[in-house]
Amino acid sequence: MLQEIFTDAFQRLNSYRFESTFGSWLKQITVNRCINELKRKKTELEFLDDIEKVDMPEEKEDRPTEYELAMNVQNIKKAMKQLPDGSRTIFSLYLLEGYDHTEIAEILHISESTSKSQFMRARQKVKEILKDTLYER
Repeated sequence: MLQEIFTDAFQRLNSYRFESTFGSWLKQITVNRCINELKRKKTELEFLDDIEKVDMPEEKEDRPTEYELAMNVQNIKKAMKQLPDGSRTIFSLYLLEGYDHTEIAEILHISESTSKSQFMRARQKVKEILKDTLYER
């Protein structure tokens, strides 16, 4: 995909109008290309709303701090992989790629409020997964 995206961007260089940074222009091509590929494969995005709630275990007394949760990047990546495709996409676009909810809504053809609520649910789910991971140790 990466090679195809760079080839596509190179072929479209004449359409770059300097209205935004080159990085954001390239990022837009990348996101659109990946979303089109998902659609082409007819992959359905699954949002957290569509998944049954799982009962969480009782709170343990020696709870880790938010700082401890955030320190292990590998655990965060593993937790993100456990999110449904739709939530993971929104989470990644907002948190990692720096898009705002208006842009995400346009890219994914959803409402801005859906983007915000899915991000909040995804963030909470990642926190829960990280907490469970720490308690398993």
